Amino acid sequence: MSMFADIPVDVGVIYEGERIRYKDTQVELGGERIDTKFELARVKGIDDIEDGKIIIIGPDIKDMEVGSSHPFGILVEVTGKLLEEGLESVVERRIHAFCNYIEGFMHLNQRYDIWLRLSKKSFQKGFNSFAYVGKVLQRLYKNELPIIEKIQVTFITDPAKVKEKYAEALKIYEARDAKARGLKDEEVDKFYGCSLCQSFAPTHVCVITPQRYSNCGSISWFDARATARIDPKGPVYEIDKGELIDPEKGEYSGVNETVKKKSLGEITRVWLYTGFGYPHTSCGCFEGVAFYIPEVDGFGIVHRGYKEVTVNGLPFSTIADSTAGGRQVDGFHGLSIEYMRSPKLLQADGGWNRIVWMPQSIQERVKDFIPKELADKIATENEAKTIGDLKTFLEARAHPVVERWKAKPVEAVAEVVEAPAEEKEVRAGAPVVELPTLPITAGGFKIILKDAKIHAKKVIIRAEKTTEKTEKR
Repeated sequence: MSMFADIPVDVGVIYEGERIRYKDTQVELGGERIDTKFELARVKGIDDIEDGKIIIIGPDIKDMEVGSSHPFGILVEVTGKLLEEGLESVVERRIHAFCNYIEGFMHLNQRYDIWLRLSKKSFQKGFNSFAYVGKVLQRLYKNELPIIEKIQVTFITDPAKVKEKYAEALKIYEARDAKARGLKDEEVDKFYGCSLCQSFAPTHVCVITPQRYSNCGSISWFDARATARIDPKGPVYEIDKGELIDPEKGEYSGVNETVKKKSLGEITRVWLYTGFGYPHTSCGCFEGVAFYIPEVDGFGIVHRGYKEVTVNGLPFSTIADSTAGGRQVDGFHGLSIEYMRSPKLLQADGGWNRIVWMPQSIQERVKDFIPKELADKIATENEAKTIGDLKTFLEARAHPVVERWKAKPVEAVAEVVEAPAEEKEVRAGAPVVELPTLPITAGGFKIILKDAKIHAKKVIIRAEKTTEKTEKR
């Protein structure tokens, strides 16, 4: 008999990666419309919890209006002789995978960014209570992590209670992250990989190092090491560093070999500390994105919770779509907030000297890790809402990136040539184009404009045949 025979919908790995559109949604929990949401795992004493107990604080699923969105919290409490506080994040990250085993139940992101949807179809089948979610979680945890002896699950939808527990959760996350700081990438002989998000991003492999947290922000190097030890056949595994090929960009032979294997040959090289060339792939659960702003030759950073458009006129959702899915895209780099506290942050690109804009809320969270000489030189939405505002601000504050602008533009007149069959002709939309270095790749063609002022009646674009990527710094 199936261990889920009493659950009204099917449960299995085949439902991982299932997306539920808003028009098909019965209820939405957390997500971008809601400010307070969280998921948290805690290791408790053997007598502190009741095995198999499920607690619901606030309205249950059946009490919620169709299409409504709600503040939401999930608290998973576990105990066992081999469990310790250091394994809490290991348990916590599995909430994502286990929820996605449920037919018609979508779980995205982690920690304070969770976003869940239940489909109308699954609700109509009778999946109308958090009790069913709790039963699935409890059985999957005990089946896949036998070191768990007791498990109690609490679902919170009461807004006031969610807000209270949310504040507590943030303090716990910060305490965990602080413990992981200090160890350097050069001081260990193994990194760790995570493929937990491959159901959504099939070619994504997250490389976790002491100084580069997982993109989702919920797995440190210590967490990954613990996960690989207690579940050696799970989604987190060891990576032998191998030969250090490039210390500035962060390229290791062992990382390349593992990523190539785990991505089924799709990704063959990874540079851990840069947003150009062969940047680390991005899943879809990343906390934020570093995005290149060619007009100022610097990077902006935006996080998932930012609801306005960024300084380049794009919202987080559009920028995220430019890097998600396990791809390597020049100038777009999914990252965690904790990685912003690392000395390795975009190291090959100039680090903090290249960062020019971010939301004030993020700047406040990482202010102790921004070099003091740059503290007042990085713009927020309060100082710059447009590229023009940003340029003015950076010049006024003498941001280091301004030094990169000083090379005089080269006057270049495009040569008019007869285009062979494989070339394409593009009529210029304006008589003059002025841009700093900007690689553009689309449709198999690459255009690179570097400190040039171009006057042309037409532009000839040739297909570039090369196996090596053009390095952008």
